[in-house]
Amino acid sequence: MNARAQTTPATWTTEAVLALYALPFNDLVHRAACVHRQHFDPNAVQLSTLLSVKTGGCSEDCGYCAQSARYDTGLTRQGLLEVEQVVEAARAAQAQGATRFCMGAAWRGPKDRDLAVVIDMVRAVKALGLETCVTLGQLRPGQAERLKAAGLDYYNHNLDTGSDYYDRVVSTHSYEDRLRTLNQVRAAGIKVCCGGIIGMGEDRRVRAQLIAELASLDPPPESVPINLLVKIPGTPMAQVEDLDPLELVRTIACARITMPRSYVRLSAGRRALGEAVQALCFLAGANSVFYGDRLLTTDNAEVEADQRLFAKLGIRPEPVQGRRCAGAD
Repeated sequence: MNARAQTTPATWTTEAVLALYALPFNDLVHRAACVHRQHFDPNAVQLSTLLSVKTGGCSEDCGYCAQSARYDTGLTRQGLLEVEQVVEAARAAQAQGATRFCMGAAWRGPKDRDLAVVIDMVRAVKALGLETCVTLGQLRPGQAERLKAAGLDYYNHNLDTGSDYYDRVVSTHSYEDRLRTLNQVRAAGIKVCCGGIIGMGEDRRVRAQLIAELASLDPPPESVPINLLVKIPGTPMAQVEDLDPLELVRTIACARITMPRSYVRLSAGRRALGEAVQALCFLAGANSVFYGDRLLTTDNAEVEADQRLFAKLGIRPEPVQGRRCAGAD
C-alpha cells in the first residue's frame, strides 16, 4: 500500500493532533493511559538494544547526526563489523533482558555486497531467538525482499520530522525518498519501525504534523520510536534551545492515542530525563525503550539505572513474542 495514506474521515490530521496536544496535561495523559490499557499490558515494556555495525562517514547531511561526513564531531569512523562481533553483542544484550536487537549502519543506502554481510548478521541474530531490526538508509529495488528472506522482523526508517519542516533538517534526500523506502519495506512483508525526533527547533505544529503523518501511514508503523534530540557538538543542531521535557510526554501521549496498537518507544535522549519524566512517559503510553549503555554513537541510560527504575514502577520486561492484555483486539 502507498505509505502516504489517502485523506479519509478516519485519517488523523495535523489539526486533530494539535487539539490533543492542547488538552490539559492530566486529561491528555489519562486518555492515552486508557488507550494503552485497551491494547497492551500497562506494566510491561519491550526492551530493544541498538548496535552500530558500521559507524561514521555517511554522505548525508542530516543536521542532528554525528555520523555525517560533512560535520566535524570527533567521531571515529568504523568499517562494517564482523558477523561474530555482532553475534557476541547480541548474546550480551539477550543476557541482560533485551528481546529485540537492532543493527544500524551509517549509509545513504547499502551496496549489495554490504547487504550480503548484513543478511548474515540478521540470520545469526535471529538464530539466537531475538527479534531483528536493521536501519540501513534508503533501499534499492529487491533489497527489502532479500532482508525478508533472511528473516528480518523490522526495518527502521524514521520520518524524522513533519514534512513541512523536513528541508530544514536534511537536504541530501527528500521526505518522499523516505516514503519510497517505507513502501518497499511494506511490500516485502517486513514490519515497519518509523518515528521521529523532537526538539530540533520545530514548533508544536510540526510535532503534531509528524504524529499525524505517522498515524496516517497505511497501516501505521508497528513500532514508533520517539527521540528527543541529543545535541552533538559540530552538528548544525548543536545549539538549538532545549525542549521542555513535558512536551515529550505530550508527544508520547499523542502517539499512543493516534496509534493505539503500535509499540511506542521512548528512545534517544532518555538518559537526560530523570526518573520522574520517564515514569510520566510510561504512564502516557510508552511501552518500549532502547536498553543498554550505548545507542549508535551516544550514551544511553545505564542498564542498572533502568533496572532500578523498573523495580520502582513495577514494570517488567515483555517476553520476546510480546503479550497484549486479555481484552486487546
